[in-house]
Amino acid sequence: MTYNLIIADDHKMFVDGLMSILKDAPDLAVTLTAKNGAQVAKYLDINGVNDLHLLVTDLTMPEMDGIELNKIVKENYPSLRTLVVSMHIDGAMIDKLIRNNVDGYVPKNAEKEELLNAIRTILGGEKYFSAEIKRAYTDAMFENKKQEEVSLTDREIEVLKLIAEENTTQEIADTLFLSKHTIESYRKNLISKLQVKNLAGLTKHAIKMGLLDS
Repeated sequence: MTYNLIIADDHKMFVDGLMSILKDAPDLAVTLTAKNGAQVAKYLDINGVNDLHLLVTDLTMPEMDGIELNKIVKENYPSLRTLVVSMHIDGAMIDKLIRNNVDGYVPKNAEKEELLNAIRTILGGEKYFSAEIKRAYTDAMFENKKQEEVSLTDREIEVLKLIAEENTTQEIADTLFLSKHTIESYRKNLISKLQVKNLAGLTKHAIKMGLLDS
């Protein structure tokens, strides 16, 4: 049986390299090469996925990146498997892809044998994540867990929310009927407790906790 692939990557050198690797694999054929996710989405919209088996995609591409493309494919064409091949080894990105049901992820510097192994493993119905990717994902999850374990009091959460909303120390003090000195103490404690360097770090943490959604 011949498996049909789509390759999405805006680096011609990588696409050419992958094509030459696939030349030695008679069971693998390339139906389409695209420079971004938008081209792939358009192609699938017109042609469907009946004769397609695997999408090999980069992450950072113009117009539509690999994360968005994987999401669209998994929502609309669940039979099409997806393999990310990227230079970016970022735990948060990997987590997002896994949540969107990506079938595999290998770094761009992977050996030819590993790449072919990843493709065939995925086509065989299993997931494939290289050791480097698994490690980055585990580290990121461990880091998230550590951050979640920091518990804040209700008052600290109130102060954090008001800081993130760009209120001044005096405005926060007035809102909470506390002294300016007390608010400054809260701010110092929050910076230390959340292990951030400054107010921008506190704001980031507040966004992560969903305090600014409402």
